[in-house]
Amino acid sequence: MSSKRKFIHHLLPALLASGLFWSPAVPAASVDEARLSRELSQAEYHVREFEKEVQQQRGGEKQVYRTKKTALDRVQQLKLAYPDDPRVEELFQRTKTALMQSKGNITQIDPSWLKYLQNEDELKKTVSQLSQTEWDRILKAQKDVILDDFPAPDVKKVMLTEMEGRTVVLKNVSYPGNQFYGGTGEYAWHGKPSSGYYFVALDGRQWLGPYEAIKRFRRNVDTSLADVTEFTVLGKIVDVAAEIPSAESKKVGSFQMGWVVEPVAIYVPGHVAAWYDAGADGSGVYAGEEKVAEIKKSWYTHTSVPDNVQPQQLLEIFMSAIKEKNFDLYVACINPRWTGNPNSNAQLRYHWDLHQERFHREYVHATFDKPHPIQVIKGFNASDEQENFFLDDEQKDLLQKTQGDLVETVTVDSRAYDKNGKQIGSPHPHVLIRTNGGRWYVDDYMVRF
Repeated sequence: MSSKRKFIHHLLPALLASGLFWSPAVPAASVDEARLSRELSQAEYHVREFEKEVQQQRGGEKQVYRTKKTALDRVQQLKLAYPDDPRVEELFQRTKTALMQSKGNITQIDPSWLKYLQNEDELKKTVSQLSQTEWDRILKAQKDVILDDFPAPDVKKVMLTEMEGRTVVLKNVSYPGNQFYGGTGEYAWHGKPSSGYYFVALDGRQWLGPYEAIKRFRRNVDTSLADVTEFTVLGKIVDVAAEIPSAESKKVGSFQMGWVVEPVAIYVPGHVAAWYDAGADGSGVYAGEEKVAEIKKSWYTHTSVPDNVQPQQLLEIFMSAIKEKNFDLYVACINPRWTGNPNSNAQLRYHWDLHQERFHREYVHATFDKPHPIQVIKGFNASDEQENFFLDDEQKDLLQKTQGDLVETVTVDSRAYDKNGKQIGSPHPHVLIRTNGGRWYVDDYMVRF
């Protein structure tokens, strides 16, 4: 090899590396553009359908998305086959966004949203301590007459006169689990044949008074008490009865002799103590009841509803009334046609309890979207520009005189969030109502947030 050829042979690799000389690359595997376009079009269709499903949830999470699996499959196959194609990458990013949105809207929790739970915990601790003190005082006053609960005195050997003035503390009385209607009254049975029976009388004020007081405590202080179905009962032995302790109307079993116990006080350890008080409203009070209302006043974000309240503001007040357990304000937010009589008041309290449970088990706060357009459902709307275009002044005056009250409604959607900031379900519509331009009221107060 000549010296010139040797020089070029050694220099060529360096020249090629420097880019001064171009060397043709090996042709890449050919792409079937027609096939790729077809697959992109099909995948895009399924992604678009998936996006529509996600949008319909409006920030909520759906259990099953009809088009999700197909959309993900199609885009995944494209991404693996054509990882560098910009059209595939764009569709991949769309799918990624839709997938995240399908998991539900997530927001940053504001600490103020959870303040009501902290306040409630503090109040529960206060009442629990007062209840323990009061229960100990009641038992101390009874210490000379309290019997051991089990085994119960044998009714065949012990006379009723021997039980006069005696009391007993019954732990874990199941109610309403052991409630039954017998031949001599309504009772909750407690015990078993081998150790004897007590029949706690439920049909008198001595039970109803303290039990209603505990329900007030649950409604005004401690929502978790809804789960409690066992109670400690201090009661007086007042009679002997022969009953079949069974909840069925057609009773099966044998008669059992037992001591009839008239309640004096009821205790839920760690929660509340309540007792019979003939002079109290409702014949019963719970420990610290007189202090609860005063303590709660310092919690309240709102104490009344302004006459000029706007729809979103009204729902915020309504929500705060529920979260802060302000029942009077809750009622003040609601359309007056749903309040003021025994039947409607029972409904109000039923849905109050449901709202309480939801704000403790499902969500901790809600936000409210911009109101939908106001709708006139009755009367003549003098501000309707389109109708006014066709009517003269005389016709407008006639309609205002004959159409009756002007009743308007407006819908506002709420978005509820759990303690982690995740939106719970889709937004829920709330209907508000006003008459003759007056104050807005919540009309469908039973709707969840």
